[in-house]
Amino acid sequence: MNRTLLVSVLTLISFFTFGQTDEQGYVDGAWDLKGVTGMNLSQTTLSNWSAGGENAVAGNIYLNGALKRKSGNWLWVNTLVLEYGLSKLETDGTKKTNDNIDFSTQLGYSTNNKLFYTAMGSFKTQFYKGYKYPDKSKIISNFMAPAYSNLSLGIEYRPKANYSVYFSPASAKLTFVQDDYLSGIGAFGVDPGDKFRAEVGTYLKARVEQGVMENVSLISTLDLFTAYDKSFGNIDVNWDVLISMKINKFLSATLNATLKYDDDVKFVDKDGKSQGPKIQFKEILGVGLAYNF
Repeated sequence: MNRTLLVSVLTLISFFTFGQTDEQGYVDGAWDLKGVTGMNLSQTTLSNWSAGGENAVAGNIYLNGALKRKSGNWLWVNTLVLEYGLSKLETDGTKKTNDNIDFSTQLGYSTNNKLFYTAMGSFKTQFYKGYKYPDKSKIISNFMAPAYSNLSLGIEYRPKANYSVYFSPASAKLTFVQDDYLSGIGAFGVDPGDKFRAEVGTYLKARVEQGVMENVSLISTLDLFTAYDKSFGNIDVNWDVLISMKINKFLSATLNATLKYDDDVKFVDKDGKSQGPKIQFKEILGVGLAYNF
């Protein structure tokens, strides 16, 4: 848990560092759309290859964007992240490698264009079933299992158009497990047989959209939550980083990484024994088609 907190603090420092370059660029009454979308593919074909290996194909599609509108003292910000990836090995069939739906919307009111009194809502889940490969006999996740929603009221500090930090002392984290099997075993922190859990606590969210150098852009979002119960101080972390490196007009290299820690999600080893909550990490590096908007 201490490592998780350290990573979170260092990330917040990086947000403050990157966030001081762009000027406020809102046009009153106009929509502002920015982000990146693309597709990465890889393929391996072997014939009489003495070193071993097998034929394989893999692909990943993604979208990470933000839509904003400033009207007078009001600012409306929407962000959407979609990701889905598959790989297919000749002897092992098709496996899911990436799956994410993440949407948030917030409405803020300000008199100085830096501090906004804000209401925020978010929703996170995945598109399809997940398995602990190579075992495909039982699912470990599904659409709406889990799904997370956060409803909150707070204050957002947004000194630049590309950078913000939001804090809420009054936040509700809602966990949904709408799969009979997963709810029956009490997955993702719900009581066995329940399909819903609500927690009230403190929530912090930071986001940066930044050009790091020529043809290299960064989009990163950090979410921190701790509940007002006996687990107070155990911080749930979700940190997403997308780095897009433009090669030419059509090709880009992308690095997509996610770090998670959820005190309610227990790690189960290959023998079926619970090892308690652990830091989760996912990283995808790919080359393919990308479009920045």
